[in-house]
Amino acid sequence: MRHPWQVLCIAILVGSLTLVGCAPTPTSESSDSTTTTESTTTVNPFAEYTPRLEGMAKVEMLVNGESIIIELNGEEAPITAGNFADLVERGVYDGLAFHRVIRDPEPFVAQGGDPVGKDPDVPIAQLGRGGYTEPETGVRRDLPLEIKLKDSEEPVYGRASLDPTKVVLKHEKGTIAMARSQAPNSASAQFYFTLAELAFLDGNYAVFGKVVEGIDVVDNIQMGDRIESATIIEGLDNLIK
Repeated sequence: MRHPWQVLCIAILVGSLTLVGCAPTPTSESSDSTTTTESTTTVNPFAEYTPRLEGMAKVEMLVNGESIIIELNGEEAPITAGNFADLVERGVYDGLAFHRVIRDPEPFVAQGGDPVGKDPDVPIAQLGRGGYTEPETGVRRDLPLEIKLKDSEEPVYGRASLDPTKVVLKHEKGTIAMARSQAPNSASAQFYFTLAELAFLDGNYAVFGKVVEGIDVVDNIQMGDRIESATIIEGLDNLIK
């Protein structure tokens, strides 16, 4: 049974985004065409989705003049990691703020990445609903919820509330995952660092990497701090666009 503060934190995390635009197709209603258990039932409908990361990569993020090294796991979360790597390469995260940092009553997350925050005149309190808009089409990029289960060849797409004991990429302290609205396929650009082990989020949010250096920098992030820069320092060749 979840502690009341965990329920509140989930509500805050889910409520951080408002679904805008169209989710990718097929959507979560087409679960009969995705991998839904430990075994592969049919062909993965997102096999050709791009951008994607086919392998591992590392990103250096500078916050308050200090370095955070993030390892992106494209082996277990190719679409989610690929999206983040693509946005890093495009410079989307440079200058964006951490608009939600929760440490009380217990450490939770440091969340940022709302592209609306590119405008310094937008108050921090108004951030949390934006997503990335494709410049070529003017359409918001929404991702399929992607969670890999043990003994499964492909991730499960578009389904939340999966068995947390079978999730491969878990919410350990220092992981990075995508924030979303109540709609499973609504993550876009906003991400969060976990400030503690948050097992109650496993099976509901897409973890796609972890902090391998600079966890002390993450621990010191305050609401309003900005990402000075984010750069792919390793594994760029694994990014397919």
